[in-house]
Amino acid sequence: MKNKWILQVFMLSFILSALFSGLSSYLSNLNIILLTMVLIIVILIGILFDMIGVATLTALEAPFHARNSKKIKEAQACIKLLKNSTKVSSVCNDIIGDICGIISGSLGASLTLYLITLGMNALLATVLITSFVSSLTVGGKAICKNIATKKSDSIVLITGKIINIFHH
Repeated sequence: MKNKWILQVFMLSFILSALFSGLSSYLSNLNIILLTMVLIIVILIGILFDMIGVATLTALEAPFHARNSKKIKEAQACIKLLKNSTKVSSVCNDIIGDICGIISGSLGASLTLYLITLGMNALLATVLITSFVSSLTVGGKAICKNIATKKSDSIVLITGKIINIFHH
């Protein structure tokens, strides 16, 4: 069973990396404004999934069992998330979060090259884009981890609602 999970993680990582890498290569040909917007969106996706991963690890099941007994439909999805919190966290934080980090690095490199072709000093462009990407990623994750630990039930509930929408 443990080896099955490892194989699933490997395959999911491979497929998502291939998709996002192909998408990022395609998007690197966009103009500077669109490329910057896509870069920010990728970083925000990584931050969002990091927050969901932390929330599932810190939320308690009891409130969702109470909601489930009151026939609140998304409670079942929330309980399932919490019963599999380590796997959910692994997918959210490690797979999606890490892939978003890699893709944001690739998009950042494309943006850096774009700025250099516009005449910006290579060192300045590299320092600016690297600083922007890392500070937005690290700062955003720090803020959202704090939110995730304080509002874990709400985050899990919203996640359960979204899962319910796609599940049905």
